Amino acid sequence: MANCILIVDDDPAQRRILEESVKTFGHATLSAENGEQALEVIKGEEGAEIGLILLDLVMPGLDGMGVLDRLRNDPASPPVIVQTSNGSIDAAIGAMRAGAVDFVVKPVSPERLEVSIKNALRITHLEGEITRITRKATGKLTFGDLIANAEPMRRVIELGLRAGQSNIPVLIEGESGVGKELIARAIQGESERAGKPFVTVNCGAIPENLVESILFGHEKGSFTGASAKRDGKFVEANGGTLFLDEVGELPLEAQVKLLRALQEGEIDPVGAKSPVKVDFRLISATNQDMIKMVSDGQFREDLYYRLNVFPVWVPPLRERMEEVAELVEHFIERFATEEGKKISGIASDALEMLQRYPWPGNVRQLENAVFRAVVLADQSVLQVNEFPQIAAHVEGFEAMTPPAPEPKDETPQIDGPAMIGGEAALPATMSLAGNSGQEELGIPALDQTGDVRALEDIEADMIRLAIGRYRGHMTEIAKKLGIGRSTLYRKMREFGLEAHTS
Repeated sequence: MANCILIVDDDPAQRRILEESVKTFGHATLSAENGEQALEVIKGEEGAEIGLILLDLVMPGLDGMGVLDRLRNDPASPPVIVQTSNGSIDAAIGAMRAGAVDFVVKPVSPERLEVSIKNALRITHLEGEITRITRKATGKLTFGDLIANAEPMRRVIELGLRAGQSNIPVLIEGESGVGKELIARAIQGESERAGKPFVTVNCGAIPENLVESILFGHEKGSFTGASAKRDGKFVEANGGTLFLDEVGELPLEAQVKLLRALQEGEIDPVGAKSPVKVDFRLISATNQDMIKMVSDGQFREDLYYRLNVFPVWVPPLRERMEEVAELVEHFIERFATEEGKKISGIASDALEMLQRYPWPGNVRQLENAVFRAVVLADQSVLQVNEFPQIAAHVEGFEAMTPPAPEPKDETPQIDGPAMIGGEAALPATMSLAGNSGQEELGIPALDQTGDVRALEDIEADMIRLAIGRYRGHMTEIAKKLGIGRSTLYRKMREFGLEAHTS
């Protein structure tokens, strides 16, 4: 999101004061001394970088209300905070009706100005997220909706825009989690098929015996269990785009039929007497070395060259680390809204840590890390402590685990083996001896015979351990286990650890 702020004020001294204040908030600035100059900047090359306008209402020539009126019908215009020495209600109402998102009275304190700027940028971000979700759902997502400002991504966007201008098959390559599906959706959104169906198929998640039926469909009675006719994914994508994720996982039998669909534009549903014509745009994706798969006989060579007509390589996140800050901001806004938490940003040291981590799981891993941090956060700004798994792998950072809360009289007690005589008890299989001389808690992975223990048994021990360690505080227990309270209570019932209030 563009965070450059355009300051429009005819008073040079006031402009300098605002510029210095805004820079201390961490934003770049542009300035204009009147309304006409402001509109020139907004419409010029620097306009795309402007995330907010701080606009004086009273200026000679084109005043603030005139600027608002000019921007009213431009949906791409940045949000506006108006400022004036006239603090009347009428002026505030008039500015807000004209499209301003906030109103401050000069001289505004730095604290008030910072809050107003943060709120305005947050509103803009949320509106952008809603627009992005809507476009994704309707098949109209474009490259302009993606966070892809790093130099290595410029080639990806350039190729994607060119691919969108034709119906050529595209093969998107890259590590898991880099955002291959988003690139595929953006290609469709830039093409004449925008707004048409976008059908996603994860080829690695389909049972081998159902691949043909799911992809190409089947007729009623064509095999045992086929009680009704079913249209396949190719028919669902008719007129739009079919996205085959992890296409290298397709079995060889299905590869033959896929090749025919590409060559002839028709498919053969299981049990059908005649082929079915389909009009689709195919985009495939893989995180595997397809050339090696072809040489090993795991993928048909003729199909590979049909899919790989227009290859697009998406670089991993570690090669475009300049996007981390913007991605983190995006994920914080999104998850804070979803979770109903008031989180305004991330501490500078925590962001530095995230920018030094190599992210082997790419954008998906970063997204999940921020999601977890937002759920765990007790403050308005994310700290290093909210990223313990990352801190453990970045030199110079350490996440401190907060102490368990003190027990209260109203603490609920737990029936079953977790509570004995009112005192928290550990499972009999718990290991308590540590090399450091201090007590260390651990749950064994093997039973007494040396076999791996069942996951259910380990999970039950984990819940018992958490109950004892956090003195029965259910909210804290659920938080530390990374599950919801309702899930915790359900699992306790399953394991015979029903809670009751004494």
